Amino acid sequence: EFMLKLKYLFENFELARQALTHWEHNEDNLDKYLKYFRISSNAMYPFEKYGKRCFLRLAPVEEKLEQNLRGELEFLQYLHSKGYPSMVPVTSKEGEVLLQLDTRWGKYYASVFEGVPGKPIEDTDYNAEIMISYGKALGKLHCLSMEYETEYKSAYKKWNYEDALHWIKKVLQEYNAPLPMLTEAVSLEKELAALPQTRESFGLVHYDFEPDNVFYEEKSGECHVIDFEDGMYHFYLLDIEQVFDALAQELSGEAFLQAKEAFLQGYTSEKSLEPECEKLLPLMRRFCNLFAYARMIRCIAEDVQEAPEWMCKLRSILQCKINFLEKNVDKPEMM
Repeated sequence: EFMLKLKYLFENFELARQALTHWEHNEDNLDKYLKYFRISSNAMYPFEKYGKRCFLRLAPVEEKLEQNLRGELEFLQYLHSKGYPSMVPVTSKEGEVLLQLDTRWGKYYASVFEGVPGKPIEDTDYNAEIMISYGKALGKLHCLSMEYETEYKSAYKKWNYEDALHWIKKVLQEYNAPLPMLTEAVSLEKELAALPQTRESFGLVHYDFEPDNVFYEEKSGECHVIDFEDGMYHFYLLDIEQVFDALAQELSGEAFLQAKEAFLQGYTSEKSLEPECEKLLPLMRRFCNLFAYARMIRCIAEDVQEAPEWMCKLRSILQCKINFLEKNVDKPEMM
């Protein structure tokens, strides 16, 4: 996951309260909600507004690209206008969906989203009905992304995989990554550039369409999608590879094969698959692995004074993942 640097992984309720003065919210039960915060790629603080659960998202300005954030919010507004069941940005009192706040803790981007119904797919039994709905949700999203490129005049275009690779190479050099990781970045650049970019194969992907970001609502049988921030212009197959990888981590053997088949059944009911797509999935995995690697080495690079035990454990876990990716960079079948 695209994690903030370790020094930003501490809760800051005072900052959250200050940010929420810019949005309508229920002050009476704010303490009850805020304690369920989560911090990884952003700090997410839940709160209530007119009886509905919402989420405040905060991130230091130095950790984000404004163009990407605005591109995400614009795409979400487009999806909402098309009736797609995804998280919905909430306008601030100033009439904006993204604010830059100058606080005593530094400059922060702030935005608010309505919660979505249902429960995360990771908390279900991954039965065929749910997997078909899961696949349909991604197929519909990719179809809307195709329309977005041809019908919608975007004011804030998110970055593409070439931009991401440029960022990756910069991080690898800055943090003295081993030479094979830099070689892998160059190889990926050439191999991805050689693929034809068609309307059906390439567009704005979610990037993190994993079971913790897709909520299944039993009553409607529909999936609701959150966390579009990591989205970029890439091959649609990348989202499919991310789903398969996530399912493989949760399921095994026949259960995995059945879930994968049901997911593809749902997906292809909305959008056709590219020919020989299976052959390209390992290339997508290599990109995701290298991107994750760059984000992790950046995350743990700085020492945190008097780091708590949970942070020391997190650093250890991330270091193990880093070591594994370095060891297996020339063995994509292992990754």
